[in-house]
Amino acid sequence: MSSRKRTLVAVATVVAVGAAVAAPGAAASGRHQDWDRTAYRGQIEVVRSDDGPADPTVLNGTVFDDRDRDSRHDRSERGIAGVEVSNGRDVATTDSRGRYRLPVYDNMTVFVTQPAGYQVPVDEFNVAQFHYNHLPAGSPTLRYGGISPTGAIPDAVNFPLVESRLTDDRQLSCIMAGDLQTYNITEVEYARKGAIRDLARRNDYQGCGSLFLGDVVGDDLSLYDEVKELTAQTNGPARFLPGNHDLDFDSATPEHSFDTFRAQLAPAYFSYDVGEAHIIALNTVRYPCTPELDNADGRHPECNNPTTRPRYNGRIDDTQMEWLRRDLAKVDRDKLIVIAGHIALMNYADEGSMIHQVDQANEVYAMLEGRRAVALAGHSHSIENMRTGDLMKGWRDLFGLEGLPFPHLTAGAIAGDWFSGRVTEDGYPTALQRDGGRPGVLTLDLNDNRFQERFTVTGENDRVQTQLGLNSPTYREWYVARDAWNDEDEPTTPAPELGDPLVIDRADLAGTTWLTTNFFMGSTGSTVSVRIDHGRPRQAVRTQPMRGEDQLVGPEYSDPAAIAEQLVHGGGPADRTMHLWRFELPADLRAGTHRAHVTATDVYGRKFTDTLIFRVVEQR
Repeated sequence: MSSRKRTLVAVATVVAVGAAVAAPGAAASGRHQDWDRTAYRGQIEVVRSDDGPADPTVLNGTVFDDRDRDSRHDRSERGIAGVEVSNGRDVATTDSRGRYRLPVYDNMTVFVTQPAGYQVPVDEFNVAQFHYNHLPAGSPTLRYGGISPTGAIPDAVNFPLVESRLTDDRQLSCIMAGDLQTYNITEVEYARKGAIRDLARRNDYQGCGSLFLGDVVGDDLSLYDEVKELTAQTNGPARFLPGNHDLDFDSATPEHSFDTFRAQLAPAYFSYDVGEAHIIALNTVRYPCTPELDNADGRHPECNNPTTRPRYNGRIDDTQMEWLRRDLAKVDRDKLIVIAGHIALMNYADEGSMIHQVDQANEVYAMLEGRRAVALAGHSHSIENMRTGDLMKGWRDLFGLEGLPFPHLTAGAIAGDWFSGRVTEDGYPTALQRDGGRPGVLTLDLNDNRFQERFTVTGENDRVQTQLGLNSPTYREWYVARDAWNDEDEPTTPAPELGDPLVIDRADLAGTTWLTTNFFMGSTGSTVSVRIDHGRPRQAVRTQPMRGEDQLVGPEYSDPAAIAEQLVHGGGPADRTMHLWRFELPADLRAGTHRAHVTATDVYGRKFTDTLIFRVVEQR
């Protein structure tokens, strides 16, 4: 009789983290405990024998209740029935004893779909542990290592879970973190002092955890170790999906382009349940894209030279699409489907691009027809809140859409505009994004199968939701002149100066001056009202209606508060946005100091107030 060896994949040690403090605006924290003290630390169990499995074409295993939290399936620990386990193509449901069987194929990742009411283990860095890579000979030679040889299929891969009331709560908060995208240690420290510090102070997301929406690093995959040191400071399970800057760029084929990501962080795609939500993390990046597949329709000519000029494309491969169909078929139709990918199914910033949206978007929409759903993405380094029925010209022209079938949210970026701009006294850059939005993280607050979104600006509480400015003729003239000056290789004149952006004169008022409100989570159905001094509140007008028009671009559609930073200190420019409102100032406004009171109201009736003090002079 051969001996059987049990291997626990990953080493479980505990790293102390400072006590968590609820951030202003976070969910009620009374039911939350200290995460570091209560977190389930562990790993999956891989069982091997000298002889190997009787049938190496089938993988067996058990999903079990790890009551003693040692990550080993002991005889006294019951299997858990009705749990989905997948090899990335097929989906099996565990039987009454928690057992599953899956076909084996080379280069597969086997993962468990966490059921609500249970929690998968996390390692010492809070990275969720729920998958096993099977690649017998290992990755081809890759700069960052890829997957080490796994050898033959094991006798069993067992997935430990523990019961958790936090994952089955009616009310849950899920961190959806866009583009961390650190290119070097300096930027790792920017993230640590910024958004990661904010997450370390929050304890409202322990049940759902955080999902990092791709571009976890900026091409240097050796920084994954540094990223895990960051997630060690957070207060919940950390999960990751891949982005176009997480690629093994030296992979000759798409089959191995995310091997290092898979080895270090997570499967390329997977799903998990919390409360009444089913969260699907997709891989929406195909690299290198190829002419026979990506450009079969002639709309992706950039994919024609994968050997000499490799490029990526927004695409879901056929195997993943098959898995998605099978995964959704197992999900109760009353659940909320949260479908996330790095490259968005559709987005505003790149609405006219095939590369930066997903080729199979319409197929995904057809799968989700009749379900309550929301899509999330990163990639565009902008904040976007697009509602059901919203439409842009590019979506109609490229995909034949006549309106979004359900809300789509682009989460913004922790890196903002790639950590550009002035470094603030708090130790991280302003990094205003291409829509003028400030860096931060998106939170999806779940209540049964419904959701509300909120964006938290780095270093701020949840009440900071707007950015005010003045868009005057003087500003627009300066914008054009400064932008041209920035484009000169060797300027021969001094840089054009804007002067005080909150001072306007009679000529500015006569030539149309708008008070602008960049409402970060503003959307169709949101309103912005402006009251000047003690006057009556009046409605501002949204610059981008999202009713099938093309993007409105240029100085008159820009966010002047953002542009004044970006054109001088780098980043952007925020010359278009789908969440900017304008209020035209009266031409006869008296000389002197004025106070503008702004109230922004979102689709849920939440009101956010802001104030801008400006001055009118007769002549500059």
